[in-house]
Amino acid sequence: MLLVVLLFTATLFLAYANGANDNFKGVATLYGCNTASFNRALTIATIATLAGAISSVFLAAELVKAFSGKGLVPDLIASTPSFLLSVAVGASATVMLATMIGLPISTTHSLIGGLAGAGFTAAGSEVNLNQLGVVFLLPLLLSPLIAVLLTMPSYKIAHAVTSSLGVVKESCICVGPSQFVPVRQLSSDAAACALAQAPAGVSLTLAAKKECVAKYNGHFLGVSAQRVVDSAHYLSAGAVSFARGLNDTPKIVGLLLVVEALDIRHGMLAIALAMATGGLVQARRVAHTMSKKVSAMNDGQALTANLVTAGLIIFASKWGMPVSTTHVSVGSITGIGLVNGSANKSVVGTILLSWLLTLPIAAAIAATSYILLNSVA
Repeated sequence: MLLVVLLFTATLFLAYANGANDNFKGVATLYGCNTASFNRALTIATIATLAGAISSVFLAAELVKAFSGKGLVPDLIASTPSFLLSVAVGASATVMLATMIGLPISTTHSLIGGLAGAGFTAAGSEVNLNQLGVVFLLPLLLSPLIAVLLTMPSYKIAHAVTSSLGVVKESCICVGPSQFVPVRQLSSDAAACALAQAPAGVSLTLAAKKECVAKYNGHFLGVSAQRVVDSAHYLSAGAVSFARGLNDTPKIVGLLLVVEALDIRHGMLAIALAMATGGLVQARRVAHTMSKKVSAMNDGQALTANLVTAGLIIFASKWGMPVSTTHVSVGSITGIGLVNGSANKSVVGTILLSWLLTLPIAAAIAATSYILLNSVA
């Protein structure tokens, strides 16, 4: 009974550490390009993460099974509280250490390290190396590379399209009665161009605000291009945070499957609340690294990075692929830095080194914990 209580406590601490290290990653670009303040970005991340965590009850059941340890080690070992407690200790200690230093590492990677360390200690040669390599490690290694390769062309295409349309921050998307359209042709040096003409006498125009005033004699509805970009950016940041909650919650809840008295839905709720608390209390150091140190971004670049990150994470969650939000997000932001030449190679190199060390550190702590727990028992 004591081990079960300790397992539940350690799992909640892992969720807290996960929130402290991961919660801000979905909104890092909002804060990084100064679209939102730190507190506003953190509020968005917390609300969206909670929504994703609750949704994981219905959308991410496969990940719960994957991170329970079953299939990696014999079921007899995977179902023991001492094994799962060792995994939780190894993963949570690693994530919290990185959080205190300010390095964005992967909770997924830490969990895999914990599973491997405790697994080899408990089962030796019975560990399923194919499960470890193909199901867990391969998605983690490929996801940041895919994020970089998707972000770079995505931004170039988006930039080319907006440039060809003459869209700038001052542009206005305006709708007004076509009867106010002057007979003369708009000057070529203006950013204006008529994009559509509705048969009911309403036209849509992309132009500078002063051109819209002249064209519609002041009678029009309009929204600035900057506001459209900002709105899309907020939505994409919420989508990334939602996807993170959707993808990470079941990985942590998998450690609690052995607690038979605990309803899995209640377990997910407890994990979600612990994640939110960790982000609210201890996210600032990792937030600064992600937002200000990896790459410099403008609004459009930040929006592109977030859209790529959200798409990859949601896709992975749906198909039960344990990718890391950290790896995908850092990959996307680095991709933008490679395009605009602002990537901080020293910071990126330090983050990559921390990723390489995450698995062996978590494995070592988990293995030591398993040995200690069984020696006491």
